Amino acid sequence: MRYLWAGLGIVCVALGVIGAFLPLLPTVPFLLLAAFLFARSSERLHHWILSHRTFGPMIDDWNRSGAIRPRAKRIATLSIIALPALSMLASAPIFIVVIQILILATVLIFIWTRPNG
Repeated sequence: MRYLWAGLGIVCVALGVIGAFLPLLPTVPFLLLAAFLFARSSERLHHWILSHRTFGPMIDDWNRSGAIRPRAKRIATLSIIALPALSMLASAPIFIVVIQILILATVLIFIWTRPNG
């Protein structure tokens, strides 16, 4: 079972890294899940993710106070604004763009109502 948890944790880290570059794929929730899975499977991997130069502070901020750092908020905002813009440039149907805007506006509200890390 430990190998399953560790494998799922590695998949979550990979998805978190990909999510840093794709607007609709979240980063921090996958990293939090990876930390949870690593805690149940490998002390070495759990220590690695918590002490990681990039991932560790995000996980610590969230665990301590549900906070997101201002820089991460700004990057997320720019990424989220880019998606409907790219959709419009790609001539996506207007209802698709409207759905994206509604969902992404909700995500932005959630992000910007979190405390700063």
